[in-house]
Amino acid sequence: MKKAAVAVVAVSVVALVVASVLDLAVPSAYRAEIDSDTAWNAALAGLGLAVPGALLLHRMPRHPIAWLLCLAGTHWSLDAAACSWLTYSSLHDLPGASTSFWIYQRLGATLMVWVPLLLVLYPAGRLPDGRWRIAAYVSLTLSALMPLAVLLVPSEVAQGRAGVPMPEPLQELNLDPLTLPLPDGWWPALLDLSFVALPFGMLVAFAVVAGRFRGSAGEDRLRMRWLLWAAIVNLLVVGGVQTVPELSDLALGPVVGFTGVVVAVAIARPRLLDIDRLLGSTFVYAALAATVLVVDASVLALTGLLLGQSLPERDAAVVALLLVSIGYGPLRHRLWLLSRRLVLGRRDDPYRVVAGLAEQLERSRSEEDELLTVASAVASAFKSRFVSVEVDRPDGSRLIAGLGTVAGETTTLPISYRGEPVGRVILPAGGPRVALSPQDERLLGDMVRQAAIAARHAHLLRELQHSREQIVTAREEERRRLRRDLHDGLGPMLGGVALRIEAARNLVGRNPGEADKLLKQAREDAGTAVADVRRLVHDLRPPALDDVGLAGAVRQQAARLRAPGLSVTVDGGDDLEQLPAAVEVAAYRIASEALTNVARHASASICRVRLEVVDGALELEVTDDGAGIPAGTPTGVGLVSLRERAAELGGECRIECPGERGTVVRARLPLPVPAEVS
Repeated sequence: MKKAAVAVVAVSVVALVVASVLDLAVPSAYRAEIDSDTAWNAALAGLGLAVPGALLLHRMPRHPIAWLLCLAGTHWSLDAAACSWLTYSSLHDLPGASTSFWIYQRLGATLMVWVPLLLVLYPAGRLPDGRWRIAAYVSLTLSALMPLAVLLVPSEVAQGRAGVPMPEPLQELNLDPLTLPLPDGWWPALLDLSFVALPFGMLVAFAVVAGRFRGSAGEDRLRMRWLLWAAIVNLLVVGGVQTVPELSDLALGPVVGFTGVVVAVAIARPRLLDIDRLLGSTFVYAALAATVLVVDASVLALTGLLLGQSLPERDAAVVALLLVSIGYGPLRHRLWLLSRRLVLGRRDDPYRVVAGLAEQLERSRSEEDELLTVASAVASAFKSRFVSVEVDRPDGSRLIAGLGTVAGETTTLPISYRGEPVGRVILPAGGPRVALSPQDERLLGDMVRQAAIAARHAHLLRELQHSREQIVTAREEERRRLRRDLHDGLGPMLGGVALRIEAARNLVGRNPGEADKLLKQAREDAGTAVADVRRLVHDLRPPALDDVGLAGAVRQQAARLRAPGLSVTVDGGDDLEQLPAAVEVAAYRIASEALTNVARHASASICRVRLEVVDGALELEVTDDGAGIPAGTPTGVGLVSLRERAAELGGECRIECPGERGTVVRARLPLPVPAEVS
């Protein structure tokens, strides 16, 4: 099959070269005399079918569509070469002119059969089943009548129907090698019938394609959409050629070649591109271009009509063109942008889209408003019928803001903030109605980042409000505890001391011994009150932090908690003296809790505490060589309190068991940045 594919391409290339060379060798005057066109464009069309057909034949050698493309391309190429040789040989009286005439004028009519044959066989390479098979036979029969009639009709009858005589240089050729004689009047009727049957055969073929399209599924449906896209593009080109007929010769080869490439891609790799987006893009841009062209033509015609009343026709046309170019040019550009915005959205101005989204987010009053703003901006920018923005909350709940409805599949784009997923944007699976360009993808990414920032902002606002509530609650609880301790404990105790002293003063003259007892009890109560005051002061802030500093206070706590056989070392630098009070207290509490766990549960022999300021943060590390924490052990209140104390200051605390034995508690507490004084 590889040799066959190479042979098909070789024949088409040779035919293109021959047609091009012979076209250049024939004067235009002689070509006009015999009413002959150039053939290079038809040879190019044949090559446009042969190359994709050969590639498809190499990939899928048994597929009938591959053979059909190869045969159609070869036929087009030979027909073009025959046309060129007919013109050249008739000019120089060379042999082969009669054969070339028969191939080009008679057999060339069968080129029309390839189109309905491709339509009824596409995409599987076989005729459809059921009633559509009968329709396929009808289509092929109607389409074959005209080529068959042209092949057998006498030349006099054909020229009589055409209404022009045979050019004189061609009259000496053998024009009727396969003529079928029929009674007078039959051939004109048969020709008329065949020419009428041809468009009906095409319509039946299109009906077969529509029936197959409705009944297709999976990749076959994708292939049918590829064919639909090729048909739409061909219709657009034909419409353009009708507007500018001078482009017909240039458009033939590219259009036929484009169709061959689309058919080959659809058969071999139907998922190579998103055909739905290609179809949408083609429809949209065609509609936009047609709208602008109609407006351009209308403005130009109206201006020329108004000026034609006072100026000669030629001068009016020139003046109208200048006025339209100068005055209507900027307006036309704005019209084009407005049309694109109405159909495609605001994606053409990414700066305005992102800036507008940021401005709207600033005016949003709640988290729900922010997400709804992001969804509205994405829908407006990309003209999407459905957009949903979802944000995950720390408590596991999900906040959703959406616009529109969607019935089919959807595409999910993750929203991340500093590498951490915080939510997602959901769009229809088809995406925007036109395929996203790299610029569009960057714009969508910028908008998703805005959504991430908005989600993070909302999360931080919730945390800030929660922290404020916690601070107020903790403050009031601390005040309640102090009031209870002072009112229920220290107050009555000091009142009792005062009563005993007063009673002793009354008894000191009459009963010195009893007075001495009361004074002793008063002294004991006063000592207890002093201890309570010290406890309250210690709960507010350990006095050791002010007396000996953070490292010294941790050493004292380690000495109090030291178990038999446990050696504790505390390392701290001189940079610990100027720490903020909140950081000192948090570090002391974390170290105390960690040392308590080591003394009670670790069965360790060595424990080391390290305190160091690194990169604007206090790092605390408590390491022991004890039993560690078994896997699956539930987290206790003490370990939770370690993390909570660090988190209160914006830091973190991790508990790790790096090896078979031992535990490491690492806490990092950020230090506030000192304000600069200018």
